[in-house]
Amino acid sequence: MSSGFKSPITIKDAIDKIHSRYYLLPAIQREFTWSSNQIEMLFDSILRGYPINSFMMWKIVSEDIKNNYKFYEFLKSYREFFNVNNTDIDTKGAPDFEAIIDGQQRLTGLYIGLKGSYAYKMPRKWWKDDEDSIPTRKLYLNLYNPVSEKYDNQNKYDFRFLTKYELEKYKNKTEYFWFEVGKILELNNTQKVMLYINNNGLINNNYAVETLSLLYESIHKKSLINYYLEEDQEADKVLDIFIRTNSGGTPLSFSNLLMSISSANWEINDARKVIDSLVKDIYKIGRPSFMIDNDFVLKTCLFLFIDDIKFQLKNFTPENVKIFDKNWDKIQKCIIAAFTLFEKLSFNNSTFRAKNAAIPIIYYIYYNNLEDSITKATYDNEDKKNISKWLLLSFIKSIFGGQSDNVLMRIRDVMRKNKTNKFPINDLINAFKMDATKNYTLDEDFITGLLESQKDTNDAFYVLHLLYPDIDYYNQGIHQDHMHPATIFIDDNKFYSNIPQEDQAFARDPKNWNSVLNLQFLNEHKNEQKGQTPLIKWAKENNISKNQLYIKENTSIDIKDFKQFINDRKTKLKEYMQNLLL
Repeated sequence: MSSGFKSPITIKDAIDKIHSRYYLLPAIQREFTWSSNQIEMLFDSILRGYPINSFMMWKIVSEDIKNNYKFYEFLKSYREFFNVNNTDIDTKGAPDFEAIIDGQQRLTGLYIGLKGSYAYKMPRKWWKDDEDSIPTRKLYLNLYNPVSEKYDNQNKYDFRFLTKYELEKYKNKTEYFWFEVGKILELNNTQKVMLYINNNGLINNNYAVETLSLLYESIHKKSLINYYLEEDQEADKVLDIFIRTNSGGTPLSFSNLLMSISSANWEINDARKVIDSLVKDIYKIGRPSFMIDNDFVLKTCLFLFIDDIKFQLKNFTPENVKIFDKNWDKIQKCIIAAFTLFEKLSFNNSTFRAKNAAIPIIYYIYYNNLEDSITKATYDNEDKKNISKWLLLSFIKSIFGGQSDNVLMRIRDVMRKNKTNKFPINDLINAFKMDATKNYTLDEDFITGLLESQKDTNDAFYVLHLLYPDIDYYNQGIHQDHMHPATIFIDDNKFYSNIPQEDQAFARDPKNWNSVLNLQFLNEHKNEQKGQTPLIKWAKENNISKNQLYIKENTSIDIKDFKQFINDRKTKLKEYMQNLLL
């Protein structure tokens, strides 16, 4: 077979080949990673006559390849997180086709812009798969004006992905006429272009006539898709080409590539489907929901079974991959059990600072056969508290920050040596004692900083969690409560009438009134009951001891003695934190 550069084709030809499924993506595909801005810039480059680089296709004629390798359709309707994976297609007995080796992102961007849609999460919205949080957008081109240099000095043509709501807002603005870019596929000759221009009152706008005509020429007439066709049917050679040609641009997710390469060796399960399903199952856990990705799942598999946990081809041999496949049911149960446990310990995606910290817990669950029991209320409470304590200390000390493979390897060494059926918290802490940068040491300056952590920050959550290990996190919502109510420090009338003048500067400082020093964990019901009740009254009515408040017996809890209360509590909390590792 003769490989080489072929005659260029138009963008319309390429879109038709994608739509008819003559162009497919091989199992060694990359997930679509382009932002909406990158697609807009691609279309701007096309209209400005900039080169969009050559493509590489792989002509598939071998029945062996059609029967034994996975291929996928192009993504048409991108929805951030919820619809990012391509649909696989059965090519057994299919006519010959071409698989895209280089240019997958660009062709997908063109296809989404001309035939599909792009949806991304709005700021300050929850991750919900609905139009309010992640509205569907189509690509439009403003035919009235180019981009103002005041707003954008990169693009010339005003391409934008707009929602229906945004489009409606522009209706009465005279400087905009939004043309849905995909409609250019219907305007397949100059007569239809001019008819559209006349029917929409654009004939007297030279910019509109020139721009729409240029878009028509660029999509239908100019042969802009230059491509090299590889006709060799050796899959290993094509894989090598793929790795070499996809090393630049948007970075490859190496785990996705490894999974794609190794997916043919999954004999019991479809690797893509089961991992994608697991990611979505984990998303159902937590508020806000826990989010994991392919990297996490494959790293977990390596950690469970393979000595070397680095993302390298040599660690994904057919033999290793078959181990993952064979044990997949238990692997996914253990991962789900771990994140269910984390939720019941009151963690969520925001407070679970380092996802790699979950991997040793999954290992512990897997090799102790705890996937069905660890999330139950009847499970050993001390073991749960030790798991929680280790996670909290790991987050506080950023044990998993930076390069975490070495950290994971050291942790696994400890866990492999653990001959008990208890979580080895002390052994894990001791394993890092001599490390100058990664250790669990809590010195006085570090503790002081932690105690000044502000309400609703992650560090405040971690410290309070350590202070209240006996709260039932399983069956009740937990709130961070100002012991002396916040309104006293916010409302001037209450502040000046309750705080002695000599203590007012101290009391106004958020490091005192809005920090861990003036916070406690209460369950949702107790917190609502307490409301703005003064601490002295609430403690008396609820028989709360000074010990429960982490203060000495002779410490006053009257608001007028706020400074003494904070200073005494700081001393007590420091002692508690310093004793955590003893």
